[in-house]
Amino acid sequence: MIPETEAELATMIAQAEGPLRIQGGGTRPIGAPVDGQILSTTGLTGIELYEPGALTLVARAGTPLAEVEAALDAEGQRLAFEPMDHRPLLNTSGEPTIGGVVAANVSGPRRIQVGACRDHLLGVRFVDGQGQIIKNGGRVMKNVTGYDLVKLMAGSYGTLGVLSEVSLKVLPKTHMTGVLLFEGLSDTEAVKALSVALGSPFEVTGGAHLQKGMDGAPVTMIRLEGFENSVAYRAGELQKLLAGFGDFMLETDPDRTRAGWRYVRDVAPFQTRSGDVWRLSVKPSDAPGIVAALSGAEAIYDWGGGLIWLLVPEGSELTAATIRAAIGGTGGHATLIRGNPAEVFQPLSPAVAALQRGLRQKFDPRRILNPGLMGADT
Repeated sequence: MIPETEAELATMIAQAEGPLRIQGGGTRPIGAPVDGQILSTTGLTGIELYEPGALTLVARAGTPLAEVEAALDAEGQRLAFEPMDHRPLLNTSGEPTIGGVVAANVSGPRRIQVGACRDHLLGVRFVDGQGQIIKNGGRVMKNVTGYDLVKLMAGSYGTLGVLSEVSLKVLPKTHMTGVLLFEGLSDTEAVKALSVALGSPFEVTGGAHLQKGMDGAPVTMIRLEGFENSVAYRAGELQKLLAGFGDFMLETDPDRTRAGWRYVRDVAPFQTRSGDVWRLSVKPSDAPGIVAALSGAEAIYDWGGGLIWLLVPEGSELTAATIRAAIGGTGGHATLIRGNPAEVFQPLSPAVAALQRGLRQKFDPRRILNPGLMGADT
């Protein structure tokens, strides 16, 4: 089923007699496969409103992400939350959609400064599990109502409703990017250096550490963006601040800086290698110890260490239980991005599970929208 209007979408859901597998471009098949009829939003396309002066864009959910980014680029603007492209990592094809980005709350390295996708979401239109059209939030930053429900839809993976339209805050592109680089730091020292940089007043927009960079050596990356003089000044001050860790060099070549952060954003080191890929969200200070406890796994640290991409090689003795036990009582969580779909999401505490059941009962009492995707539907 590929509706071309919101009214058609509502009718299809209202008349559905069984489970529906909700998808956008089909590029992010994360979670247990849903045994149901495919309902695709790819017919709901088009940018409905774009006001560069107001920094707002409204698009139908099936609009290709590339079309949105091209329209923004023409006006010197961008989606500041830097959504990753999952296709190379998951070996999928098709075109990512803006609705899919919102439904999965896809957020990249710049999240540490500007926030996640949900933090840029101003409004949504969606159809719930009973076929009712619901509008929440606004189309501009001055008119945002029901903001909490808007944020709730980001990361709900189509389990609470099928998005038909999203309203987003956009931001200007920066004039220059500079990246401080240092090779050879241990995981522990790298995370300490990143914490110092992120705790400074110098507006760091990216902080990552790869155990194996493009040339195979450990590399620590700190990104600065802005006007040329500002980037140069802040880079110099950070080099002084980080002198105890070593001599960080500054890279300003636009092609190299873009490629380097795309390498981190899209988890390029793990794309063509076999094995399970996990996404761990933890406190940065806990990150090196967690990785050290998972012998045999390889890690990429993003968000200053708050996000760990973990590659578990084929044949490893590391299991989902082992990985989640390593997080233990740290308050973090682990999501399996590539691997056995039965072990994808972190088991919920009884209180959170009850809250999730209550929400799904309210928005989808028939349990037809992506049933089983994010856990038991009981």
